Amino acid sequence: MDSLARKIFNDNFTPEKYQHLLEALNKGLENPIAFRVAETPVFLTDDFRDKLLEAGDDIIKVIQQPDFKQLTERAIPEKWNVANENDHPHFIALDFGVCKDERGQIVPKLIELQGFPSLYGFQVHLSDTYRLAFDIPGYWGPYFNGLDKESYLDLLKKTVIGPYHPDEVVLMDVNAPEQKTVVDFYITQHYLGIPVVSLSDLIEQNGKLFYESRGSFKPIKRIYNRLIFDEIEGDPDIFNKVVDIRKSFDVEWITHPNWFYRISKFTMPFLSGEFVPKTQFLHQIKTIPNDLENYVLKPLFSFAGQGVIIDVTKEDIDQIKDPENWILQEKVNYEPVLQAPDDGVKVEIRLLYLWPDGDDKPTLAINLARLSRGKMIGVRYNKDFDWVGGTIAFMRK
Repeated sequence: MDSLARKIFNDNFTPEKYQHLLEALNKGLENPIAFRVAETPVFLTDDFRDKLLEAGDDIIKVIQQPDFKQLTERAIPEKWNVANENDHPHFIALDFGVCKDERGQIVPKLIELQGFPSLYGFQVHLSDTYRLAFDIPGYWGPYFNGLDKESYLDLLKKTVIGPYHPDEVVLMDVNAPEQKTVVDFYITQHYLGIPVVSLSDLIEQNGKLFYESRGSFKPIKRIYNRLIFDEIEGDPDIFNKVVDIRKSFDVEWITHPNWFYRISKFTMPFLSGEFVPKTQFLHQIKTIPNDLENYVLKPLFSFAGQGVIIDVTKEDIDQIKDPENWILQEKVNYEPVLQAPDDGVKVEIRLLYLWPDGDDKPTLAINLARLSRGKMIGVRYNKDFDWVGGTIAFMRK
């Protein structure tokens, strides 16, 4: 982390500036943002930024392998396998913890990855708002590959809207207005001009999908998909009430739901390198390690850290009835590298890629960061703390 930028920020921080940040972020919203926004952005050194780039490139190369689909076919649960899968994901998110290696150097370590959208709209707004609230100099920015706000939004439009008119593309989630990330939906709507709909708003006619707008049915050419099947898992009759989106429709998915499973914890055992913790499918382990305190046990098909066992015992492993659906992963120990006024805070950086149709490879575009004082990153592990929550990493342009 950039120590000079951190000192300048902390010396000039006031609770009033933080309140101004929150007020500006929430201005014009029906309800306040449903997740905690941290008091500070992250300031990266050039060296750590370059390590992130190297780590991300290594993983993207694996995803681009010709046999990647074959390797990950088992990742897709049969009941959630959706028709008309395309050739590549349109969004890739790579989560790296900021850690200390055995040589005492600060390095990124891969925590998880997903072939699914993240807060691609909100992060633009968050970056602008931090800059204004805390008077952050213009030579700090959140974008990669020479992008700025204008060119980034152009790339996002190319990815999401493509050749279609904005009203032919819908951002869809199971119940969009009630999602914690709804702020991102409406900011994306503002930037791209696309409507936001819920699963129940979809209308099926003769193999095509429509939504209602001002009393008429509008055809849907593309779905910017934000729905995760975990959220409807508990309702076995869901597709008796709404359109069964698993069927073949004359519609494009941005990105197709199957990529959520292909690029996920399932991918971890196929990755290697200095920035990737050793990870194995549980059913393929011949000998259980003696130092289980250095591992975590993760279910393949879970969302937002649910079901993860941090302090693993042999009894935990013995009780697993479907070891093919679990991974044993070398524990990643976050280093509290961000200096808050009272103590160090742990940092996680999410690299966000965009891969529009027609491009040969994904483009690393923007980032998301999260701060934590708990055992894990996430709201449920950071209750009653300050200087934690969602934020963004700035890099020198």
